[in-house]
Amino acid sequence: MSPSTLHETPQTAPPAPRAPDSAPAPVPTPGPRLTVARLRRLLLELVKFGVVGGSGVAVNLVVFNLLLHGLASGPMTATVLASCVAMGTNYLGFRFFAYRDRASRTKRQIALFFAFSGIGVAMESVLFYAAYHGADMSGPLGSNVAKALSIVLASAFRFLVYRTWVFQHDARRR
Repeated sequence: MSPSTLHETPQTAPPAPRAPDSAPAPVPTPGPRLTVARLRRLLLELVKFGVVGGSGVAVNLVVFNLLLHGLASGPMTATVLASCVAMGTNYLGFRFFAYRDRASRTKRQIALFFAFSGIGVAMESVLFYAAYHGADMSGPLGSNVAKALSIVLASAFRFLVYRTWVFQHDARRR
């Protein structure tokens, strides 16, 4: 071997030519899709909402019947007061059970909860009024059916606003 071959560098293939001024191909980002994990979390959230909501419905109906049939209050007074009592118990259930993993309690959260719950009470009251007076569901069974239907319909609104605006995920914990 000659001394010059010892110091020669091995030859490698030249780099592949690049197209002039071409932008790199965009990396596809996954679109919003419902994965099994997201579906499972949503289902668990619905179950927890249902547990708290179910206990709130029970409180609502017991107080309603106590006021309307036991203490002879007017139907609208009974429905509004029962809904307000249930609103308070629901806040505790949502805050400490259903949405306890969400953002910490703040004045804003409390204000939003009671503002949206107030809208829910108004919706529930209008629906109850329409069924009780408009559909003549004024007897003991009819008034309870009217009350239950009004609760169910207003609960769809409550679920959406509670999870979207009141009990939001804390972005810092993601």
